[in-house]
Amino acid sequence: MTPKELQQLAEYNYWANHTLYKSCSNLSETDYKAERPSFFGSIHNTLNHILVGDRIWFGRFENKPEKLSLSDVLYEDFASLQTARENEDLRILDYARNITQDTLDSTLSYTTIAGDTYSDPLGILLQHAFNHQTHHRGQIHCLLSQTNVTPPSLGMTFYLRAQD
Repeated sequence: MTPKELQQLAEYNYWANHTLYKSCSNLSETDYKAERPSFFGSIHNTLNHILVGDRIWFGRFENKPEKLSLSDVLYEDFASLQTARENEDLRILDYARNITQDTLDSTLSYTTIAGDTYSDPLGILLQHAFNHQTHHRGQIHCLLSQTNVTPPSLGMTFYLRAQD
């Protein structure tokens, strides 16, 4: 991975989250928080989980570890969560825009929530962090299809076309 590729992932990530939140903003509070068959139980809880994952991973990347649980609900309402998501995406963009190749090629030692310590290539861990978001955005896409809000197209090609 190169710094430019990381920046492209961060820019796509920003766009995909903004697009997804725009669609979610059209949900009623009832539909937004409705219990649905899914790992985190609702659209709201899944959006919170994505933010938790980013705070955990980017905290590790920036050597500012966060003490969070994967099922934490950081924000109870959509507006606060949306603001936090925007701020986190700006943090991620800033991180990506300022990384060097030497840093990308380095190894990161970190401790998991379970207390286990690992050392892995930073570039692979960054790919994992973005893949984690994509995975859970896909789950929200499925949950949106169970509402009256049409799930947005979030593929990379849609992002590329939106840049023209």
